[in-house]
Amino acid sequence: MALENLTPAAGSTHAKKRVGRGQGSGMGKTATRGNKGQKSRTGYSAKRNFEGGQQPLAKRLPKIGFHSRIVKPYVINVDRIKAVAELEEITIESIKSVHKLGKAVTKVKLVGSSAKDLASKIKDENVTTTGK
Repeated sequence: MALENLTPAAGSTHAKKRVGRGQGSGMGKTATRGNKGQKSRTGYSAKRNFEGGQQPLAKRLPKIGFHSRIVKPYVINVDRIKAVAELEEITIESIKSVHKLGKAVTKVKLVGSSAKDLASKIKDENVTTTGK
């Protein structure tokens, strides 16, 4: 047993298919492309989503989904999070100091039974409360 004597297992390798090299090879004339048609021509490439002229599946199915461009406010229940209700001035920055908010949050809505009483403390137009 030596490196120079190693050979692949029987049937594990195949000779490369040499197409278009004459009738004697068995792969001459049409070079295994079959007879006529767009697929047998040089330069043919199937377009993505093309179904032979039939209406593609993506166009046959109905459109679904919608993404609103209106920024929805982050809702905070002041009955549960007492720290927000205890603030002297309510702004987004002051809320961030007592409650964890994501970077993307630009508007906050205060809800809860005591939220109406906090309206006088709000000093930021991006913070709103429920009720009148």
